[in-house]
Amino acid sequence: MDYSIIGTKIRELRKVIGLTQGELADGICTQALISRMEKGDIYPSATALYQISTKLGVDVNYFFEIGKTPRLDYVKEVERQLRKLRIKHQYAEMMEMVRNEENNPLFKDDENAQLLGWHKGIYQFEIVKDQEAAFELLHKAFELTATPKKALSERELEILLTLGAFEFSNENYQKSLEYYTKVRHALSKTDWLQDKSIYTRLLYNFARVYTRVGNYEESIHYCNRAIKWIIKEEHMYGFAQLHYHLGYNLELMGNVKEAIPYYEKAAAFFDIQNNEEFVQFIKGKLEKLIDGSKANSQKKSTSH
Repeated sequence: MDYSIIGTKIRELRKVIGLTQGELADGICTQALISRMEKGDIYPSATALYQISTKLGVDVNYFFEIGKTPRLDYVKEVERQLRKLRIKHQYAEMMEMVRNEENNPLFKDDENAQLLGWHKGIYQFEIVKDQEAAFELLHKAFELTATPKKALSERELEILLTLGAFEFSNENYQKSLEYYTKVRHALSKTDWLQDKSIYTRLLYNFARVYTRVGNYEESIHYCNRAIKWIIKEEHMYGFAQLHYHLGYNLELMGNVKEAIPYYEKAAAFFDIQNNEEFVQFIKGKLEKLIDGSKANSQKKSTSH
């Protein structure tokens, strides 16, 4: 391992975020040690590097793979399982896992408590339908670790996306766009994401808002940007949803023939994901659109 690379990366991220060496060092070590790390004269301890990575808003593995511990493995596994349940909308099972971990000493520190608070907020919104409690929990979770003197972490970005999605559900589109704009601004300051789907979801959420307010061209623009990002980063997350949304925009614009191929691609991608519910939904929509298109063609031909 060339430890000078670590120092270079620390300096690059610090300058992008706009922190001085003294501000980065605050609460971690001395400014002189940060200077020596950035020059490659010394390399930070695992603890110091973890604290530096947190303040810079990146995962510690951005610098190098430190030795894994049972503690980190366990917390990461809980996070992985919560993500899986969240994506599948299995909120009852998600909340049961949260309750099981609330008294676990590993989840008493701010970062891990944030993980649980975020999911408690989601449960309050989706299942309990207590919006006031949901927003309070999400804001509290966000504020556990977010400070003006550090870049937003990926978890903090995801909480902002959740807040934006909930405002979207409440038809507060301007407020929703404000949250998404905060995420976009934060991402403009970094060129590294461990979870590439965050940017995909951001673009997709922008697209959804613009469709809802009737700005279909802008929505299509964001969908196409997201698809290019997915292809560039070689991951499939969101591919089906984005193709469906492109078709939906085109349908709303009256361009049914152009919409049909996008719906067909979306159905194919959902089929690969074994998402039979969406496959059948899109197939039903396609049948109606194709039948309607044929009927319109017949009317035009008979009118002539």
